[in-house]
Amino acid sequence: MLKTIVGYYFILFLLPLGLHAAYWKASDHGQGWAQADWSSAGLLPAAAAKPEALVHVYAGRVGSWRGALAHHTWIVVKEKGAARYSRFDKVAWGQPVRQNGWAPDGRWYGHTPELLGAVEGAAAEVLIPKIRAAIAAYPYNRSGDYSLWPGPNSNSFVAYVLESVPGIGIALPPTAIGKDWRIVGRWFGPTPSGTGYQVSFFGLLGISAGRAEGIEVNALGLVLGVDLFHPAIKLPGFGRIGWPLPALAAHETPDIGG
Repeated sequence: MLKTIVGYYFILFLLPLGLHAAYWKASDHGQGWAQADWSSAGLLPAAAAKPEALVHVYAGRVGSWRGALAHHTWIVVKEKGAARYSRFDKVAWGQPVRQNGWAPDGRWYGHTPELLGAVEGAAAEVLIPKIRAAIAAYPYNRSGDYSLWPGPNSNSFVAYVLESVPGIGIALPPTAIGKDWRIVGRWFGPTPSGTGYQVSFFGLLGISAGRAEGIEVNALGLVLGVDLFHPAIKLPGFGRIGWPLPALAAHETPDIGG
């Protein structure tokens, strides 16, 4: 029985990861922390040129060998008419939840980030105060409250904020390792997008099902899944392969709970 489980884990989880690791080693040109380009990737206009309120969630591949399997995610908000964007990340040093440590659409280890989803207009105006309150209430915001694997880490933070504010509806990529790490004692609850539910034990073993996430199985932090609403498969290392997700999750005034 154990050999069978190990065999399936190797075929379904470790083999795709190994293939992507080989591709990553052959093709990636990301740099180390000190040499990497952290400048704006030009995905956002100047704040003054975009007066409407917005909520954006981004993901960028991390550096060195870890980039073969993981993304770092962050949240950007801007109130209506605000003169600047506000970016929030969780990091492993200093004050764990960092505000405006980098450009809102900055490259991560030299990699151009991907916009995972956006809420703009009147809907964002409603959501932003709730997002700021959730960030302020994040319980792992002290020095030492960071664990690369299985969490809490940068992706656990973003997942917590998204789950805490119904109506955002944005799913994190399967390569956002740590997104399934839940607050200790909360083994069951909404998926990060709030469009389904998940059960997860320490971010090491669990299953999620939601409209935005599809069906995902997490085993030791690696995610395998399928998206039925926007047809795609999800493989360790490679991430989501298939029909692209709509970047704009909501605009103007959809029905927002909470």
